[in-house]
Amino acid sequence: MNGATEAELGPVDWELAVSTATRLVRPGPVIGKDEADHVVGRLRELAPQAEVHVRELTGLGQGLPLLPGEVVDRPAWVAAAAQGLAGLTAPAMSRPTGPMAGLLAGTAGVQAGVVLAFLSSRVLGQYDPFGPDDQLAGRLLLVAPNIVGAQQALDVPDDDFRMWVCLHECTHRLQFTGVPWLRRYFSDQVTALLSSMDEERAPLTDVIRDFRHKLRAGDGPMGLIELIQSPQQKAVLDRLIALSTLLEGHADHVMDAVGPAVVPSVSTIRTRFSARRKGGGLLDRILRTVLGVEAKVRQYEEGAEFTEYVVERVGMDGFNTIWTSADTLPTRAEIAEPMSWLRRVSP
Repeated sequence: MNGATEAELGPVDWELAVSTATRLVRPGPVIGKDEADHVVGRLRELAPQAEVHVRELTGLGQGLPLLPGEVVDRPAWVAAAAQGLAGLTAPAMSRPTGPMAGLLAGTAGVQAGVVLAFLSSRVLGQYDPFGPDDQLAGRLLLVAPNIVGAQQALDVPDDDFRMWVCLHECTHRLQFTGVPWLRRYFSDQVTALLSSMDEERAPLTDVIRDFRHKLRAGDGPMGLIELIQSPQQKAVLDRLIALSTLLEGHADHVMDAVGPAVVPSVSTIRTRFSARRKGGGLLDRILRTVLGVEAKVRQYEEGAEFTEYVVERVGMDGFNTIWTSADTLPTRAEIAEPMSWLRRVSP
């Protein structure tokens, strides 16, 4: 058995991560104060409206109070994201002692800050069910400068795009608020993964043997990470990837399925947005690959295809069987072959 090192399981200096990211965050698009105030006001108005549409389509969250979203800038998103990550990972993080403890936590904090800064100009919105305490959990964030910048780049109607983004994030909120066990399940899986870092890892000869196969398959960083996982870690990671793929794909399906009655230009937005997800310069594409963003894009696509397949065959009520318990969640293999999930859960 290989013992975990302080660098593997030690805590991250999240204050340093936030300060690092804040210094690196790029400014957003330049717009006038009146226009900025209008954007903020509209996003606040549209978030609860979007949630009504999502509830009607999905059947999730009936009877729950309608809550607003928080409109934030890039530094505020960084601070909120760090709070959420700290709350999610804290149960599994040991607190190392000794002369190297502060250095390791600081190094991890700087690294996390660089990643947060990179993502801060790309994230349009986020529902974070986790936080360091109950008061900070459950925040729906809408990153106003990024929404404005994306809408301008896509050249699509501004209110349509705002509503479209709100539909996605409200779907995430209802996944967690409308499915009471889901937040704890997700947190438990992350804790199990982080807590298993001291398990025996795959032999180096096996890693080398599978290296070329993973590269040919185009699995990117996530595929290579899986090569050095122990069997226990791989099982937990499979569950986390399957769940993340489901949640993202379900939200992508819903934001389009609500339809042109709510977002008249939805077809144009989806076409241009999907192309933008895959675009960017060479450096941007390299950074996205290193950070796993390309794998995230595939999750949206695979999860949406799974959702669409199931809904077309058994309707949204049949699809909602997924939310019954952890046992009815699809596996990674079932995400790729949705009929196998239908056969397993259908009476």
